[in-house]
Amino acid sequence: MQLVKRIMLWTIMIVFTFLLCSLGVGVYISAPKYTGVLSYHFNGRQFKTPGGVKAKGFWDVLKWSFNRNRGSWKTRSAYNYGDPPPQESDSLRVTFINHSTFLLQMDGINILTDPVYSKRTSPFQWAGPKRMRPPGIRFEDLPPIHYVIISHNHYDHLDVATVKRLQEAHKPTFISPLGVGQYMQRLGLEKTHDLDWWQEYEVNEYVQIQSVPAQHFSGRGMLDRDATLWCGYVIKRSQGNVYFAGDTGYNPKMFVEIGQRSGPFRLALIPIGAYLPRWFMSPIHTSPREAVMIHKDVQSQQSIGIHYGTFALADEGEEQPIDDLKKALSAQQVPEDAFWTMTEGEGRTIK
Repeated sequence: MQLVKRIMLWTIMIVFTFLLCSLGVGVYISAPKYTGVLSYHFNGRQFKTPGGVKAKGFWDVLKWSFNRNRGSWKTRSAYNYGDPPPQESDSLRVTFINHSTFLLQMDGINILTDPVYSKRTSPFQWAGPKRMRPPGIRFEDLPPIHYVIISHNHYDHLDVATVKRLQEAHKPTFISPLGVGQYMQRLGLEKTHDLDWWQEYEVNEYVQIQSVPAQHFSGRGMLDRDATLWCGYVIKRSQGNVYFAGDTGYNPKMFVEIGQRSGPFRLALIPIGAYLPRWFMSPIHTSPREAVMIHKDVQSQQSIGIHYGTFALADEGEEQPIDDLKKALSAQQVPEDAFWTMTEGEGRTIK
């Protein structure tokens, strides 16, 4: 009897210690919260998505974790990197690096989207979703980076190690949603600029970067859920606007409005991965079928799939987003050459 009591006591102490440590880590890794004026999507404490759609909560995360049906992935360590991109381009050129990281070159300006070069998308490099493929372009082969656009503060979109390397090597201007700049300033980034939805940053008299709504959420720890904004971006230019959707669920009214106010688009970068199971992922991640619907909603002439193939963040297999995208294009009678998927390291000029 005495032994049973001791075992129970030690079990309780271990569980309590684990929970206390988890709470401490969760508090420590939380990002600073935005404090600013109230708006239709900010209540003074948290931001909300258009239409009020919310990401699933803690108990749904547990349910998904214990009932996962994962597709097939292979770790690929050996890889032939892509050729170094040109130093600049007057015409619109796009290079796929990995995940949601693209190099956009236009009008002599080089823009990097949601750059991630780390081995894991996690607060720690010994745990969390690991990289399944190397980046398509070596960090050392990047041309001068003038601007970095960050869609939100999740680990697979705001990677601390990468933005610090970019600060040291290129000293770019970092454009981010409301509240995220404060966290990046803590990291030592010198030039940051936050935008609310529909606000614009003027690069020069010919190019502007505009923040647009997305249906997602934010947070890096336990105390900062939805305490900073998330967004997509429109790069406005006379030779055709570019849309980077960031990370988002499907909201037809929102995308139609983006197309009406900021389109049509010469190029749109639209997420096609991390979409299964739908009951869990649909509020925050679009499926390939919905990605094609976004392509049409925003009036895009040419679209490219993003947010797939690098980190196993959901239950679909490595190649499934590409296969499902082809089926969706056929079902919705959109030509395959209107919505590309690219190989890491591949670069194309949009003529």
